[in-house]
Parts: sequence; C-alpha cells; structure tokens
Amino acid sequence: MTLFAIKPDVPTSLIEQHRTLADIVALLDSWGFDVGHTRISVWTGLVALIIVIGLIFLARLAAGFAARLLGRVSSLGPAQRSLAELLSKIAIWGIAFFTGLDLLGINLTALTVFSGAFGLAVGFGLQKTFGNLIAGIILLMDRSIKPGDVIAVNDGSNSVVGQVSRIGIRAVSVVTRDKKEFLIPNENLMINQVENWSYSSRDVRIKVPVGIGYGSDMELAEKLMIQAALDTPRVLPSPPPVVLLLNFGDNALQCEVRLWVDDPEDGIGNIRSGLLKRLLKLFAENGVQLPYPQRDIHVKEWPLSAEAAGDKS
Repeated sequence: MTLFAIKPDVPTSLIEQHRTLADIVALLDSWGFDVGHTRISVWTGLVALIIVIGLIFLARLAAGFAARLLGRVSSLGPAQRSLAELLSKIAIWGIAFFTGLDLLGINLTALTVFSGAFGLAVGFGLQKTFGNLIAGIILLMDRSIKPGDVIAVNDGSNSVVGQVSRIGIRAVSVVTRDKKEFLIPNENLMINQVENWSYSSRDVRIKVPVGIGYGSDMELAEKLMIQAALDTPRVLPSPPPVVLLLNFGDNALQCEVRLWVDDPEDGIGNIRSGLLKRLLKLFAENGVQLPYPQRDIHVKEWPLSAEAAGDKS
C-alpha cells in the first residue's frame, strides 16, 4: 500500500527567513538574566524601547490631530479651545502611559508598597508642576486670562507687559513689544498682582506728561495739546482727549494729556512719541514756550572787616 503525502506549497525562502528571525530572537534573548519570573535581556529591552517610542509618536500624533480638530470648531472661544486642548493632551498622554504599562507587562499590584513611596516622593518633587497644571486649568475655566489678552505681571522684582500667546500645562507665554517671549508659571498668575488691559474692555487710557513755560498762554497750549492728541494715529476721538493742570513746577506748568486707545497690543510708547513730536511742532508754530531750567542768583555785599577797611584806607 502506497501512502501519498501532500506537501504544503510554502516557498523555501520564507521558511529560511522564519528560521533566521527565530534564531536572531533566541540569540538576543540569550543575552540577559532572570529576575524571578521575569526575563531581562537584550530582546526584551529592544521590545520595550520600540513600544515606548511608538507610544510617544502616536500620542504626539493624536495630540496634534486633536488640536487641529478643535481649531476647526468655530463655536469655541480662545479660552475654551485652550482648555479643551489641555484636557485632551492630558487624556491622550494618560492613555498612552497606562497602555505602555499593559504592553510591557508591568503589574502595578505587585509594586503597591514601592509605588506608594515612589508616588509620595514624586508628589513632593513635582508639587510645583501639579500646582501650575491646576492653576492653568483654573485660569482657562474662569477666563480671567485668555489668549490675546494684554496683561502686566508684577512679581515684585520686575514687571512684564505683553500679549498672551498661549496658556500651556506649565506656563503662560507672554510676548512683549520687542518680541521677547516670557514663560510665566501659571501659579505666579494666581498669587501675584496681574493687570489685564483687555479683560472686560479693550479701551486703555494713556497718560502723557507735558510741561509748558510760565510765560505761555495756557488756553492756547491746552487746545494745541488736544489737537496733537487727535492728530496722533490710533487715538480714539470718543472718549475725547482731555488736558489737566497738575502742578506748578519749579520751571514749568506741569500738565497731563489723557487719551484712549483700543489696541494696547500694538504698544503705548509709540503713542506718547507721536503725540510729543506733533506737539513740539505745534508749540513752535504758535509761540508756546517749552520749559527750561531757571535759576535766580542774588549777590549780597558783605561789610568789610576792620583790617580790610584799614588796608583800603
């Protein structure tokens, strides 16, 4: 009786490749050691590295896709969009972290004591980080500071004035007029004094000090200051500019021009400069004197002493 065997139609090259791959895996796995029931080898290290890199790549890709998707939602304001992006990033990275633990086969129940001590140490070490995270969420929820606002932050040592570019997990990005970007921790905005120039209204009042000579016509000078303010670009005609006489100085009448703008993100120094340049020309055309230091010197004659009088005689 003859037996016929049916051979599977499998190419010899695939079998050889399978054997070669299995041999490579076995070789890499042989370079290692055992810790209890866990095998630590070159192969397991490569697998862990590939999993970590893959999860980081996928998490960043998902975070970017979520940001683009939220950017297309027109019903969300800047603060709501930033809050949604922040929460989506936290959720995506949290899912990636626990997925990585599951793929790597790390059993957290066996590390209860160690994880508790480690979590306590991390909690103390990352206290500021979590504080900034919670502060950022609170800032976005109450909408006291949102992207696009012009703020002035005073932490006691210096003051930063700029436009809020982005509210991140750790810090708020503030861009000044000279294109310097300050990363201010979220917690600082919660505990320090912050001026929000566009919180309820974008109108900001600017004060420009001006001095005029004592011999000048005050009414004419006041009209010229108001005209210079209205001729300056970006100055609002309503509320109208006003001029106040503040004090009688040593060398000049100290006045102040008060005007309004609705675009503080474009700067206020250029407003002052434009007004003073225009005012200098108007003063020169209308004979209004600019102040200059004045000093009166009184010379007294002292009586001559007896010796000086005798010599003179």
